[in-house]
Amino acid sequence: MIVGVPRESFPGERRVGLVPAVIPSLTKAGFEVVVESGAGSEAGYPDADFVAAGAKILPARADVFNQADILIQVLCHGSNDKTGEADVPLFHRDQVLSGVWRPLGSLQTIEQIASKGVTSFSIELMPRTTRAQSMDALSSMATISGYKAVILAADTLPRMFPMLTTAAGTIMPGRVLVIGCGVAGLQAIATARRLGAVVSAYDLRPVVKEQVQSLGGRFVELEVEAKDAQDERGYARAQDESFYTRQRELLGKVVAENDVVITTAVVPGKKSPILVTKEMVAGMRPGSVIVDLASERGGNCELTITGEKVVHHGVTIIGLINVASTVPYHASQMYARNVTAFLLHLVKEGKLQLSMEDQIVRDTLLTHGGEVVNARLREFFSLPALAAQAQEGTMR
Repeated sequence: MIVGVPRESFPGERRVGLVPAVIPSLTKAGFEVVVESGAGSEAGYPDADFVAAGAKILPARADVFNQADILIQVLCHGSNDKTGEADVPLFHRDQVLSGVWRPLGSLQTIEQIASKGVTSFSIELMPRTTRAQSMDALSSMATISGYKAVILAADTLPRMFPMLTTAAGTIMPGRVLVIGCGVAGLQAIATARRLGAVVSAYDLRPVVKEQVQSLGGRFVELEVEAKDAQDERGYARAQDESFYTRQRELLGKVVAENDVVITTAVVPGKKSPILVTKEMVAGMRPGSVIVDLASERGGNCELTITGEKVVHHGVTIIGLINVASTVPYHASQMYARNVTAFLLHLVKEGKLQLSMEDQIVRDTLLTHGGEVVNARLREFFSLPALAAQAQEGTMR
């Protein structure tokens, strides 16, 4: 099988789907790898490195799509609302496509790919199980986002993070509050602690308290209890508005005590819950910073503007999107390792294995045989369930 890596076309996207270091693992497994010229240049991986690792460089994007049996992208059509549609005519029937889809965003883009007869997989639907851990690219990118959020905050804050005792007196440490303790939040806690800040963290899931404390953070406990706080995949569940209203009331004082607030609360397929109101922002000290990692879905801060940095009441609110792409070298490296593990799981002896008894396949498979086959997506978009016999037939 030929694996193709086209250059990412989303404006500002600097990552690449595979890196030279993983090519030997793929060629050893029987794959050939073709890469569009310049695909890795912005991430720090020149064409010469791909060639040295055993890949073939193709000059034209159309050539990659034409030759590849399997295409590896970072941002597929569903998550690339700027230039993704231009690739649709290049797909051919029975081609396999894997990447980040944002599958709960637009049914139309997924149906476009299905109509081309493409078998597509959504990396971000990877189950959070021990067996799938090496393939979990969503967690890898969240790790980078959590790290970079703290770096952005430290660069913007007019104070230093660590406590320093100097001849000019003692510098008191910066105070950082992380709201949402998933992968990104935990990495933000760890990074802020490494920089010397005093870190507090809040999550509606009490189960994460021990993880926060193990990283040196203080877990903030509010007098409000979430119902069914965690779903079967380990993610926080969305709550009703009465919960968020009470949560905001209690969080206001905590927010005001901190120099930096990093928010990470995202609900797949829905607008991000407002956790930091404009009144809370007004109550923060001038010079304080909010980094809103949920900005792509509207933001956790009421004053966030997606993709922009704004200032209100002397507080800087950073709504940067696609944060992992700002660290393209290591983001590409981690993503490539995850995708390679996924490919080696999917393809055995040159054949694609599509057993719906395999949770990894069942959860990530979006389209096959001209149909949207993912049960979660069909339920989310209120599509009728596929008949078991018909679904089994499309897998053959």
